[in-house]
Amino acid sequence: MFSRIKEDIHSVFDRDPAARNVFEVLTNYPGLHAIWLHRVSHKLWRNNWKWLARSLSTFSRWLTGVEIHPGATLGRRFFIDHGMGVVIGETAEIGNDVTLYHGVTLGGTSWKEGKRHPTLGDNVVIGAGAKVLGPITIGNGGKVGSNSVVVKDVPENATAVGIPGRIVNNKPAEGQPSANDRDEIAQKYGFDAYAVSSDNPDPVAKAIGRMLDHMHLMDGKVADLCKGINQLGGNVCEQALPELKVGEFVDDEKAAAARRQAEVESFDPKI
Repeated sequence: MFSRIKEDIHSVFDRDPAARNVFEVLTNYPGLHAIWLHRVSHKLWRNNWKWLARSLSTFSRWLTGVEIHPGATLGRRFFIDHGMGVVIGETAEIGNDVTLYHGVTLGGTSWKEGKRHPTLGDNVVIGAGAKVLGPITIGNGGKVGSNSVVVKDVPENATAVGIPGRIVNNKPAEGQPSANDRDEIAQKYGFDAYAVSSDNPDPVAKAIGRMLDHMHLMDGKVADLCKGINQLGGNVCEQALPELKVGEFVDDEKAAAARRQAEVESFDPKI
């Protein structure tokens, strides 16, 4: 038991730079207190001491602000940061080295008995306020952005953001421009790179991104043609492309895009 507690405390230092010393972590991290109380209530639950297990769970909720059903299964080095408002349902299963932030719900979508809560693989991170609902699986290394609502499986090492949660794929398809290529062409034509980044879940931004991909490919082909003509003695393509004026909406789009990008990239949503 003490080795597990020591392991839990060390996991806090690995994931929370605000942690200063062992005594502080031991006495001032309600997420850890909730996990330790759950281990006792879970053992009571499995030994058919249902009422006592639920009573201890209720006490833990009152003490820590974290509600973990005693039937839930938690892995090693599980860390709940801040803790307030976290809800973990009865049939939830959580792997090793998982991190949850405040306001996360691992809930059910059915009143039927049986498996009705999520399963989280190892090294999963769930951002603040996210809701993961139903008997779905978040694969190893998966991430869920803050305030997202996920109701479908998330593959390993993938990220889900938005309402409903959509999978973000950071890897371009074979033969497609990379994110750096897209950023360069966006800047060239006067667009904000954040609004058209390859990992942006917004459908309008994706459409613009594909348009910029097309521009990038066409620019490459035109550059090759110009180079060939000039080698033959021609004199073309001497003038630089003019900057596009996209209007007053750019500033608003930049602010909105920056918020969306921050949601995708930030998986440490501390207050």
